[in-house]
Amino acid sequence: MTHILSAVAWPYANGPRHIGHVAGFGVPSDVFSRYMRMAGHDVLMVSGTDEHGTPILVAADEEGISARELADRNNRLIVEDLVALGLSYDLFTRTTAGNHYAVVQEMFRTVRDNGYMVQRVTRSAISPSTGRTLPDRYIEGTCPICGAAGARGDQCDTCGNQLDPTDLIDPRSRINGEAPEFVESTHWFLDLPALAAALGAWLDQRESSGTWRPNVIKFSQNLLEDIRPRAMTRDIDWGIPVPGWEDRPTKRLYVWFDAVIGYLSASIEWARRSGDPEAWRAWWNDPEALSYYFMGKDNIVFHSQIWPAELLGHNGQGERGGAPGELGVLNLPTEVVSSEFLTMEGRKFSSSHGIVIYVRDFLQRYQADALRYFICAAGPETADADFTWAEFVRRTNGELVAGWGNLVNRTASMIHKRFGAIPAPGELQEEDRALLEAIEAGFTTVGGLIARHRQKAALGEAMRLVGEANKYVADTQPFKLKGEEGSEAWLRLSTVLHTLAQAVADLNLLLSPFLPHSANAVDRILGGEGRIAPMPRIEEAEELAPQALPEAFEGRGGYPIITGDYTGAPAWRRHPVPVGAPVAKPAPVFTKLEESIVEEELARYAGSLPDDVTGA
Repeated sequence: MTHILSAVAWPYANGPRHIGHVAGFGVPSDVFSRYMRMAGHDVLMVSGTDEHGTPILVAADEEGISARELADRNNRLIVEDLVALGLSYDLFTRTTAGNHYAVVQEMFRTVRDNGYMVQRVTRSAISPSTGRTLPDRYIEGTCPICGAAGARGDQCDTCGNQLDPTDLIDPRSRINGEAPEFVESTHWFLDLPALAAALGAWLDQRESSGTWRPNVIKFSQNLLEDIRPRAMTRDIDWGIPVPGWEDRPTKRLYVWFDAVIGYLSASIEWARRSGDPEAWRAWWNDPEALSYYFMGKDNIVFHSQIWPAELLGHNGQGERGGAPGELGVLNLPTEVVSSEFLTMEGRKFSSSHGIVIYVRDFLQRYQADALRYFICAAGPETADADFTWAEFVRRTNGELVAGWGNLVNRTASMIHKRFGAIPAPGELQEEDRALLEAIEAGFTTVGGLIARHRQKAALGEAMRLVGEANKYVADTQPFKLKGEEGSEAWLRLSTVLHTLAQAVADLNLLLSPFLPHSANAVDRILGGEGRIAPMPRIEEAEELAPQALPEAFEGRGGYPIITGDYTGAPAWRRHPVPVGAPVAKPAPVFTKLEESIVEEELARYAGSLPDDVTGA
């Protein structure tokens, strides 16, 4: 058994999340975590809502409410949506938790005391209309290196170079288009050059492992070519106070310094809530533990450079040496698992332009597993992918309904009609053994692909085996086998239907990481309790460290978390189906979609999509 940390990117709480977000961080991490638990590993899957920074203040101002009110509302919305999608977090919390504040400040103090935080006077970008600091990512202009338009204040996506807002040509605020003012201000900088050698050695080691996706490792190594100190504090009054600057209430830790520490703070919070406050150390201090970080490609820099640098600085492993604090030597990421972008009908998702399908809206109209299936089968695993309603309908009807759903329904209907329960098999023939052996081998093949983050190929292999089982039905034609009990035809029928019941049960386990909701439904159809894919739940949790929070949180009380008991999932192997288990007349597991929904959904978004898509 290996301790595996599944560290899932923290969704930003300035609004509800859309399906492009969960395609990058949510579904892939859940598939991986569910499989790893079934394979016998001790998985800790953590995340939470990211609630600090200027964008929260901007969104709150637009609604005429406080930042805390906005964060509280969106935190609950996001929690509810992720539970509805079936994401099996051990803990999904938030960055405005007192426990998080305490852990972040401890990390800052240790990195600073080890000499990897340096004070510098810098020019900060200020919004002339509000007086607030503009986040680097909220400033755009022309890249001074490659000349591309739309470069951000932290990075140019065209050439991949890191930037500062002052580097941009003709910088503008993404919030309101105004030109920022640059004023001098003192800030703490993470001294990345003092950590560059250690970062490079770590990345070289990760490259030699051969496990990282090539686009991620190469991009990460290229970042070292222009490494420079990065500001880790901001002039803002919404965020975590800076240790040592308690007399400067308008200085806060940069949201991206505190957000990545959330993986650690959430693990500590989970341990505290579990009754064993030191339990988190098995995932963070044990060098044999493994950690996988799931996100979209726009967050690679923070997870392959900033966060590892913070960890190295905390551990005292840079050129200045140092010693770890009370948290001990912390593990660096085993792998940064980055997905590409999901677009919508050929356009980049944009909430402000109405090019968006929110998770909540989607799940009100369609099954959660239909969305999960599309993301796993056609999502942005290693290249940008496009969501279209026509493709969603085609895959749902042609693969889920006509392929897997039809196999389940036909098998259960024949067993119910002829026996009422799973029959005992007679002597297996070659075609029976061939099907069962092929599917049993799938546990190794599909599991190995999921473990290597090749989920599209893993799902494809599972669905290929579904096709083999459907072909077995066509070849054996059990619906034509008739005869009295004890006759040769009756014995052959019982053998074929038992073989099919075993095949469906095996395939259901193979598909359960991808399709947990339907996996439980299929299990119930075959006489089980419907608990093979344990589901997450929402709990109202009490604040663990209210003393660590600023006055703005006085009286807030508790907050919703996602948690769950996932120990009931069966092992990743064949489990013989129980002879005599009752099989009732089945209802369809998946809902067939009318072709008309394509036009209906395109009309819903007609104002934000090009005419050649909507037919206008």
